[in-house]
This record gives sequence, structure tokens and C-alpha cells, in this order.
Amino acid sequence: MSRTARTAAPPASRRPLAKPSEIAEYCGVPLGTVYQWSSRGGGPKLIKVGRHLRARWSDIEAWLDSQTIAA
Repeated sequence: MSRTARTAAPPASRRPLAKPSEIAEYCGVPLGTVYQWSSRGGGPKLIKVGRHLRARWSDIEAWLDSQTIAA
């Protein structure tokens, strides 16, 4: 009998949290802007995981939708 523990794979709908560099690339802004959003407010909701900043992709999309300007 194997002692290797098996873990269930996360559901396909769950993406890994976005890193600041991924947020910057996706939004087309400098990395420093993402860190300014963190310290000054604004931008998508950011999560502190230990000492690292992360964001849910759904929060990024929701924030981008809220920034849409009606013509």
C-alpha cells in the first residue's frame, strides 16, 4: 500500500491568484502602479497572502468593468 497522499485537483473554474506582475501586464500598466493601488487604494481588490500581494481574477475583471466609460 502506497503512503503517497493524493489531493483532489482544484475545480477548473478556480484559477491561481494573480501576482502583481500578472495584474500589471493584464491591465497594461507599470508594475509600480499596482503597488501604488495597494498602498493608496484604487485598483482591483488586492489580498495579502503572507507578505505577498495577490488578486482574484474575478475581482480584476469586476474592477475593469467598473472603470468602463459610457460614450
